[in-house]
Amino acid sequence: MHVCLMCIEFFGDSIYGGFGRSTRFIGRELARRGVQVSVVVSRRSPDRPDRYELEGMTVHQVAPARMDHAVRLFRTLRADVYHSQDTSMLTLLARIACPQAAHVVTFRDPMDPVDWRIESDHAGMPAAGWWSYRQFIGNPLVTRAVRQADGRYGAATFIGPKAQAIFGLPETPPLLASPVDLPRTDTPKATRPTICWVGRWEGRKRIEHFFALAAANPHVTCVAVGGARDAQRDRALRVQYSGLPNLLMPGVLDQFADPAWSRVMGESWVLVNTSLREGLPTTFLEAAAHRTAILSGNDPDGFASRFGAHAEEGRLQESLTWLLAHNRWRTLGQAGYAYVAQQFATEPALQAHLDAYAAAIDAARRRTGASSRRAS
Repeated sequence: MHVCLMCIEFFGDSIYGGFGRSTRFIGRELARRGVQVSVVVSRRSPDRPDRYELEGMTVHQVAPARMDHAVRLFRTLRADVYHSQDTSMLTLLARIACPQAAHVVTFRDPMDPVDWRIESDHAGMPAAGWWSYRQFIGNPLVTRAVRQADGRYGAATFIGPKAQAIFGLPETPPLLASPVDLPRTDTPKATRPTICWVGRWEGRKRIEHFFALAAANPHVTCVAVGGARDAQRDRALRVQYSGLPNLLMPGVLDQFADPAWSRVMGESWVLVNTSLREGLPTTFLEAAAHRTAILSGNDPDGFASRFGAHAEEGRLQESLTWLLAHNRWRTLGQAGYAYVAQQFATEPALQAHLDAYAAAIDAARRRTGASSRRAS
């Protein structure tokens, strides 16, 4: 079987986001299981060629402005399954290029008008650029391609009904879990209270709220993993908060190559998320895999409230104090581990993907067979 994964980003190509992380992880694990894997992504990295090999995958970068190139590429690949990691023009172009193949969509963070308002108010992007991006991931032609897909899934349970409403789907997309590795050996938890934050230091992520926690809790070690894509903003934040002795800012850690990433997750007692909105962040799943509790103002699928604390706006400190008291974080982190191990661990999640591909291939065969009979 040949599977082509499509995404607007790829982890390591100057972008370290959740969409690209899941695309790379799924592709790597499929390749390890003998599946031929191609990856088609929007060009983000000028330092890498249009085509390169990585962890058993063949990665292709395409310029968003050259849609004809993408169509020719999809036809050349001749994959059995084209799997979109969230929606984009790539979803449409693959459908145009290879209508008889199976087409699958995983909704990772579909955005309604409220979400778009949050994004546009905090992204720091010019209005024209933001409009272009919105059109690239969700114009009427993309919506039509999504409705025609042979399989549609949500990366979280709550995403299914949301995607159904946004795209006008006839049924609610079920969960297709994003795989995460369970550490083979547990990293001992830090002896001193330790919390971490992982992500981009910009936009709706609101890293400043984590820095405020660090300032208010000198007895807690606070690790801010990541950085701002704007070099000037990154430097300014590091200078501004460099005087906090309990704050560590190690920069971006590549979880595919740097053991320091897993060590930070493993040693931490609590993962803090300060974003204004989220899908189901892969960092939640990865924290739970390391028996780390969640502290978040967002509560997708009840993840924070079940495996940590769901903090109302302005009550982050209160919720952190509650988690640290009486070792609540430890009990809740263990519960999160048990939940993730059941369906998000690599083996069950990859098997769910293989089952989804088999179902989509069957659906595509029925669809194209019916079309041929009608044509005859």
